[in-house]
Formats: sequence, C-alpha cells, structure tokens
Amino acid sequence: MILKPKYRYSLIKKCKMDITLLCEIAKVSTSGYYKWNSHLGEQKKDHEDYLLVKAIFDKGKAKYGARTVTMKLCEAKTPMNIKKVRRIMREYGLVTKIRRVNPYKMAMKKTAEHRTAPNILNREFKQKEPYKILGTDISYLPYNYRFAYLSIIKDMVTGEILSWELSQHLEMEIVMNTMEHLTRVDGKDFEGVLLHSDQGFHYTNPLYIEKLKELKILQSMSRKGKCIDNSPTESFFGHMKDDVDFRGCKTYEEVNLIISEYMRYYNQERPQWDRKKMTPVNYRNHLLETNK
Repeated sequence: MILKPKYRYSLIKKCKMDITLLCEIAKVSTSGYYKWNSHLGEQKKDHEDYLLVKAIFDKGKAKYGARTVTMKLCEAKTPMNIKKVRRIMREYGLVTKIRRVNPYKMAMKKTAEHRTAPNILNREFKQKEPYKILGTDISYLPYNYRFAYLSIIKDMVTGEILSWELSQHLEMEIVMNTMEHLTRVDGKDFEGVLLHSDQGFHYTNPLYIEKLKELKILQSMSRKGKCIDNSPTESFFGHMKDDVDFRGCKTYEEVNLIISEYMRYYNQERPQWDRKKMTPVNYRNHLLETNK
C-alpha cells in the first residue's frame, strides 16, 4: 500500500532525524514537506480564531452578526479584522437567526379621519447634529402568551433613545405619553425638530398631529409600504430583540424591568459600528463638542 504524501509528511514530522534524509527515504520533496508544515500552522491559527469567534457567537445565542462579533472581540482584548470574522463565520456556518416580521405593522390600518404627512426626511439619515432628526415607532414584545407594546423616540443621528413608553395596550396613550416624556429630556426645546414615523394609525391620529403642532415639531412620514424610509428607528427593535429574550418573562412587570435595564445599556454601554464604535451617549457628546 502506497501512502499519500500528506501521511508521509506526518510520519516525517514525528521523527527526530534529518528532514532531508527522511524526505529521500519517504520519496517526497523537501519543499513539499515544508509547504505542508507551514500550512498546518495556518490551519491551527485559523482554528484558534474560529474558537474565539464561536465563543462570542454562542454567547449571543446565534444572534450576533459579523460587526457585533468584531466589536465584542475588541472588548475582550482579542481584536480581529472584520473581513476575517466574516470569512470564518461563512466557512464554519455561523449563520445569524433571521428576524421575524412585526405583526403590529401588518395589523394597523388608517381610519377615515386620519391624514398623512409628506416624507420630508426622504432617507437623509446622514446628519451631524444631535436633537435635530428624530424617529418614532412602536413594536410588540411577546411574553408568556401575551404582548406588551413599546413606543420609542430615537435620535437618528446619535442612535440614542430619547423617550420610551411601555404599555399593555395599543391605545393613543402610548404615543402621547412617549411625546410627553420627550418634553422632559434634559430641558431641551424641540421646536423646529423633525420627527419621522411610518403611517401607523397612531401617527395619523388628530390628537398626535395636534400635539406636534403644540410643540412646534415638524412632522414627516414614510411613504406607504416603504418601511426602509424609517429603517434607522425600526432597526432598534431588531437589535433589541436580538439582545433580549422577552419570552422568558412571566409578568408585565418583568418586561418593564428588563426594558428599563436595556435602555440604559443601549444608550450608555452598547457601542455602535457606524458611530465611531461609541455608545449613543458618548457619540452625542462627541458631536456636541465637535460642533461647538
């Protein structure tokens, strides 16, 4: 039986003798042996890097993408190039879970008394000044065979969640209370600020429109069926549901507690790739200092 070269290389590596002589005996080239040996080192290093990536990926319950894994590796003092992270995740089959469609979006319908506003924002998401372009949205949180509903107002520039309201119902109070919380943010005057939303019935409601006029806030809306028009705000819910398992909560009070903690974590501790790898609060302070 004639052994394949790789098996002969393996036998040569185990022997403590002259490599050239062993290669002659095994009838393989010396250059072939050294090339095989160097490739072993690459494979070993690649496997070690894979173990680092997989540890982060598993900790995130298969919900972390390449960007999040890369940032987590930096936090753990084991930095790795994002291209390598992407390659390892692809080659080793580390595939993130797909987010589900929000049933709330499918259920909401406008009534005859409601009216829409133009899409003033027009996907101009790349801004440089905090507290000028805001987005608002509502999402569902499943727990213990029930739903809680979360309304937020997000600064599209810094990513910071400026205001939020959790409710067990989808009445108008959820968005009206969210607006009321906004008026108490650091004593800020939001006159002239642009607030963008989808065409959900809350945002076309006369009560909501009148509140915006009262605060002198400019209203902007996504076009019908164009969820990407409000994608920076909607993306928050996707990341939140990746990070937090609400289904493990037994009561509404538990959901409220976990939301409160997540908002603090998201604003103050969670770095974001597209914001110089800073947290929303740090990035906001950075921009305020830069724009002086």
